[in-house]
Amino acid sequence: MRTKTLILTAFVGALGIAGASAQVYSVNAVGYVNKSIPQGFSIVANPLNNGGNKVVDVFGAAPGALTVYTFGDAGFAINSYDSDFEEWDNGDAVVAPGEGFFVLNSGDATVNITFVGEVPQGDLSNALPNGFSIRSSQVPQEGKLDSDLGFPTDEAVTVYQFSADGYSISAYDTDFEEWDTADGAGPVVGVAEGFWVLRESATNWTRSFSTSE
Repeated sequence: MRTKTLILTAFVGALGIAGASAQVYSVNAVGYVNKSIPQGFSIVANPLNNGGNKVVDVFGAAPGALTVYTFGDAGFAINSYDSDFEEWDNGDAVVAPGEGFFVLNSGDATVNITFVGEVPQGDLSNALPNGFSIRSSQVPQEGKLDSDLGFPTDEAVTVYQFSADGYSISAYDTDFEEWDTADGAGPVVGVAEGFWVLRESATNWTRSFSTSE
């Protein structure tokens, strides 16, 4: 895929704080991800928790001629950045890790976005409704969708990945317990990459994750 992703994560950990009668141990993982957004449409995801994950904070200052399309029960919500007024139509709109969304880059060149925040950790749950949804890994990690990222294959499910060349479609066959990809191993998803999911019933994409493992 032409969308180039680079993850450079700086960890802040092993913070021991001595108390009067006990020691509290806290581990946080913070860092950044550089994402190149080409001209035209792409499906992107916010890979890190940044406060309330408001679009104005996630995309930073002066992100360029970008329009974000989030998808929900009511269809698409459209949110554009106005370079003249230096503001979004709705800067409070939330794009949280685990969600995916279309981004339209209307500019003349690739836009480079730096996502900054904390790596989601612990027991993570990402709702997968019946029908279509746009989702992503809640963890900034590249890998095979089910074996590496824990994506559920409890039923026949179809995944649609988008690039400048169009859609790449991967379907899971529950009878043969394999994907219809050439190697049967299923789709590989990159960091900060979103994708369509089509399911017949709702479930949760759960995963326990810790940077200390």
